[in-house]
Amino acid sequence: MTVPVFLARHLDGAELTLDGPEGRHAASVRRLRAGERVDLTDGAGTVAECVVRETLKDALRLDVLRRYRIEAPRPRLVVVQGLPKGDRGELAVEMMTEAGVDLIVPWQAARSITQWKGDKVAKALGRWRSTAREAGKQARRFHLPEVADLATTAQVERLLSEAALGLVLHEEATEPLSTVTLPADGDIVMVVGPEGGVSEQELAAFNAAKATPVLLGPTVLRTSTAGVAAAAVLLSRTGRW
Repeated sequence: MTVPVFLARHLDGAELTLDGPEGRHAASVRRLRAGERVDLTDGAGTVAECVVRETLKDALRLDVLRRYRIEAPRPRLVVVQGLPKGDRGELAVEMMTEAGVDLIVPWQAARSITQWKGDKVAKALGRWRSTAREAGKQARRFHLPEVADLATTAQVERLLSEAALGLVLHEEATEPLSTVTLPADGDIVMVVGPEGGVSEQELAAFNAAKATPVLLGPTVLRTSTAGVAAAAVLLSRTGRW
């Protein structure tokens, strides 16, 4: 059975206590018992392989078997996700996290039907970040993805201009994603438009920021699934998969 992964801030020492929400989930929901294996991570590449020594009401006492660090994979994959309708944003975040995307940037595009305004911004970001955290643990990722603050089109332009490679998924592009020359290091920034697509003005701005329009394939994917499909192509071609 796959060893469960839990998040912990402090991983130093031969003995650890997993408490708080993570410890409560491990002890009360997962019902882990003495002798069972668990892995703890800080979400930034450090891993502690542990065995349960004692189960408390809402915590675990653990013995550390070994501790090590995993370097962040390169090149880094950044997906700018146009805000989808309803809960499809969380679906997109979940799938991209499982696939291995490193940074997800929610984008308020011109054609986004969903609008994050006022109190909605913090609540929506909270849902996206919680989804990424839980999906990362489920996928046994020791480098958890970051969900950035809501970005404007101008901020997306800046991301693209500073990237090692900027890409925009677009149904009228002529260059296939599968043939684009990829960098060995740096950031690959890929823009996924909302349901209405990327507007002509946005596309022109992204072109000026050195981004290349690319075609994902012959079929039209939903905005919530286009990101993970494109990420699979890129992660395979970079050798990260």
